[in-house]
Amino acid sequence: MKVAVVKEIKPQESRVALTPAGVDRLVAAGHGVIVETGAGVGSSLPDSAYTRVGAVIAESAEAAWAEADMVVKVKEPLSSEWPMMRAGQILFTYLHLAADRALTDALMATGSHCFAYETLSVGGALPLLTPMSEVAGRMSIQAGAKCLERHQGGLGVLLGGVPGVAPARVLILGGGVVGTQAARMASGMGADVTILDLNLDRLRYLDEILPPNCRTLYSTPMAVRQALKSADLVVGAVLIPGGAAPKLVRREDLSLMKPGAVIVDVAVDQGGCIETCHPTTHDDPTFEVDGVVHYCVANMPGAVPRTSTFALSNATLPFVIELANKGAKVAIDTSDALASAANAVDGKLTCAPVGEAFGIESVDPRVVSQSL
Repeated sequence: MKVAVVKEIKPQESRVALTPAGVDRLVAAGHGVIVETGAGVGSSLPDSAYTRVGAVIAESAEAAWAEADMVVKVKEPLSSEWPMMRAGQILFTYLHLAADRALTDALMATGSHCFAYETLSVGGALPLLTPMSEVAGRMSIQAGAKCLERHQGGLGVLLGGVPGVAPARVLILGGGVVGTQAARMASGMGADVTILDLNLDRLRYLDEILPPNCRTLYSTPMAVRQALKSADLVVGAVLIPGGAAPKLVRREDLSLMKPGAVIVDVAVDQGGCIETCHPTTHDDPTFEVDGVVHYCVANMPGAVPRTSTFALSNATLPFVIELANKGAKVAIDTSDALASAANAVDGKLTCAPVGEAFGIESVDPRVVSQSL
């Protein structure tokens, strides 16, 4: 199979889907690899690093897409890339379809077999979402701490305080991978941290592993509203695998918050768990609503592309190889993990949470695969 690695064109996105080590593994498995020129430059991986391990460099995105049986990316294809996709071609990338009806419709219209990193499940875990969630969780505190500075529109509060001055209060909504990493980072910087979740077993676990300046709280709408009153920084870290994030903070709730408080909504690529959030970019990352600073960059790990590229490729590579070895039909039929990653196959929506988000019919991918 011919596998193409194309250059990301989303604004300020410098990650690349495969490292040279990953290309080396694919070539050793008997596959041809095409890398669009400059695809790895943002992660400090020049074309020569890929040609040394057997990749062929394509001079344009059009050439890479045209030759490929399978395309691996980092972010969802943008509208300029949709015409380059074709029926029967495999796409493997982050899709986050529940936040984008136009993208969902476009991918189905291509007839491509589209597999999403973020819904691939192994024993209930999401191994291809985890590394980027770890990066985003840690970055959410870095970004929030910066936004709290006065010249950024924030309260002018130092996250960890100093002797004799209280630290900032950080409220984290969700105790999954993002929330746990955010809590570790914030508490490590000396902040006063509260983390909310619905799962009591998870809260018990977090209470065991997190330091004393991080407390757990069972999440209810009332508990969220009460905690907002004292929060200097709020991190939205809620995930519904494949589906739209639930709205935990409504527009009217912002009136409970301090002027200059900061919200970082890591769930924005799934529609956000803060009602007033909308996606922003690294070039223009923040906006203000009712005196509250919002940071809603949808590809936060793209700011640290080298770290993110290696972390992502380490996780995705075994599944990239398996999908290339088997093709879409056999992969869906024989691998529960890759079947769970199938979001749109042969023009059909095959991810139930996306169907629920948009009120459209979805089909089991193993039913669709019978006609491939």
